[in-house]
Amino acid sequence: MADVVLGIETSCDETSAAVLVGGSGERPPELASLVILSQDVHRVFGGVVPELASRAHLAALPAVVERARAEAGVSWSAIDAVAVTAGPGLVGALLTGVVYAKALAYAGDRALIGVNHLEGHLFAPAVEDPDLEPPFVALLVSGGHTLLLDVPAWGRYRLLGATRDDAAGEAFDKVATLLGLGYPGGPAIERLAPSGDPARFTFPRPMQSHGFEFSFSGLKTAVRHAVHASADLARDRADLARGFQDAVLDVLVTKLARAVAATGYQTAVLGGGVACSRALSALAAERLRGHARVAVASPRLNADNAGMIARAGWWRLGRGERSDWRLDARADLPLPGLEPSSPTPHIPTPR
Repeated sequence: MADVVLGIETSCDETSAAVLVGGSGERPPELASLVILSQDVHRVFGGVVPELASRAHLAALPAVVERARAEAGVSWSAIDAVAVTAGPGLVGALLTGVVYAKALAYAGDRALIGVNHLEGHLFAPAVEDPDLEPPFVALLVSGGHTLLLDVPAWGRYRLLGATRDDAAGEAFDKVATLLGLGYPGGPAIERLAPSGDPARFTFPRPMQSHGFEFSFSGLKTAVRHAVHASADLARDRADLARGFQDAVLDVLVTKLARAVAATGYQTAVLGGGVACSRALSALAAERLRGHARVAVASPRLNADNAGMIARAGWWRLGRGERSDWRLDARADLPLPGLEPSSPTPHIPTPR
């Protein structure tokens, strides 16, 4: 078991490093430091520019990693292993992190483990909640992914449903652009939505009434039509934001509750950048009260960060897993342990 694990995350536009210390047997490690550097350069473009993200990671990684080590109060010789995001994500951004991690591992004769970014999000709540253990249902929502998973055990995952088009976070970003709120869209919409009238714009809830899959492209189109029909966008902006946010969160939580009912699990995990939304976690807790507890990490651990990567890497290192020097970045890296989907589980009729 590695006593000190350095985590590195560069899958998109956050350069992050973290150190996990301790942990033996059944005792999980503690997060000794977490450094996240966000790249502001993308705001002017309204989205992440991959080439600029890669260059920014390359420039920032040495200082970010060194600060994480210093804040943890550990020496370089005390670091036993390096865990790094190997995918999915922007391949150029991923590659900068993977190459840097391989160099650190090789130079210090340390263990190296490549981590799947989505599995990192699954482990994020466990960084702060040492009692979190499967089985649970997990809803992973971010700018690139919207997944509903059955997690019977760490390392075993069954896909219940995913988005057929836009991810939820991508829809937030695009709608925020329509409303003139800038990038990233989720936080801007969440700040504005509480001041909006929830009854003024009632947008469709795509695919809400059945199954576990998601679709947000039609909802995005409905908002675009409403924006174009508005005679006074400044007057309507908060109401539009509220109507859109309510529609997305209603669909997400309805599907999550359906999965809890189908599996009978008593825990539901929220992960990914959209899980930073207090409105989402509050609605999930309200809908699932009496049925399942909602486990969600603090915002800094739901955004892309190295703490969750170090935690997932620590678990895999404890199983004796290691990556060799052929470890490479992969934009479409599949989730490890993903089992073939079985027939849709029985969904009890709501009482």
